[in-house]
Amino acid sequence: MSAGTPKKEPGSPSKEKSFIGKVTTLGRKKKKDSQDLDEVMDAIGSATSPVDSLEQMDINLEEGEEIYLIEKESKEDPKLNELMQVLKEWITEELKEQRLIIRNLEEDLHDGQILGNLIEKLSGVKLEVREVMQSEVFQKQKLTRVLDMVNQLMNMQRWTKLKWSVDSIHSRNLIAILHLLVALAFHFKAPIRIPEYVEVQAVQIKKQDGMLHAKKLAVQVTATNEAVGGRFERDAFDTLFDHAPDKLNVVKKSLVTFANKHLNKLNIEVTDLDNQFDDGVFFILLLGLLEGYFVPLHNYHMTPTNFEEKVHNVNFAFELMEDAGLPKAKARAEDIVNLDLKSTLRVLYNIFTKYKHIV
Repeated sequence: MSAGTPKKEPGSPSKEKSFIGKVTTLGRKKKKDSQDLDEVMDAIGSATSPVDSLEQMDINLEEGEEIYLIEKESKEDPKLNELMQVLKEWITEELKEQRLIIRNLEEDLHDGQILGNLIEKLSGVKLEVREVMQSEVFQKQKLTRVLDMVNQLMNMQRWTKLKWSVDSIHSRNLIAILHLLVALAFHFKAPIRIPEYVEVQAVQIKKQDGMLHAKKLAVQVTATNEAVGGRFERDAFDTLFDHAPDKLNVVKKSLVTFANKHLNKLNIEVTDLDNQFDDGVFFILLLGLLEGYFVPLHNYHMTPTNFEEKVHNVNFAFELMEDAGLPKAKARAEDIVNLDLKSTLRVLYNIFTKYKHIV
């Protein structure tokens, strides 16, 4: 027990003191979140009032910040281990020219060095940062630069609540690392198959109103491959982009003509297919016109101002398409918001196929 912890009187065991002693040790060794979780979970299970007792913990969190620690049983879940193995093999393959082999996600990625190398390889952008040193300060400086680049590449706005942070990655928080790697794999369309519905049982520790609170909960790491962007089978648009780029303008012109034939009824004109569908509004209005109904304004953001509102709109448009009996488009809302032309064309062509004969 540390010097600052009151000595427990013999013969008077206290569950609450036992809990505090255990989780205080965790707080002082935040780098070892994954190793110390069993202690925390045992303490929470045995404490009389764990949430109230957490205010005395020595975990350094900012107001509103939270960390998630995986329960021991979840670590043995086959789907979680499959996801981890897929991600390790993907990173190893991407960095094979550097002769790196990823064996442990928490240990290999926490200092930002390999993570930075991966971002450079995926994005083709050189990160102007020094090589990682043993100093925690320098490691966090590199991680800050790496994650700033990640958030910029994925168009994460300042107000978007991220599932990872410099502190969570540096402290080897496996859930944060998995969220980050899965997001990178989806964004850069990694040629891997992401296991679906990976969920872990965890304890959430959060600082709110100056106090630490803990609770057990399930954390979803992946959903369906359609929802999160797992690899799809190649289609005509892959062939078009790869082998017939000269035909691309013909396809775009036909789709713009189709969209304007209907949107013109609302005095709306599509002049730039690449950039005018990213907020989902045109998709929503177009479906309303084609199906003959008015879409209530409270269901979507007519003038979205941030990434999350745009994603909401596109997902809502997907729901309207599904209600209309259209096949599920091979695209993610996030890709359309990020101006991925191939995804936009897939969705618009999906609409065109069903309604091309409507005057």
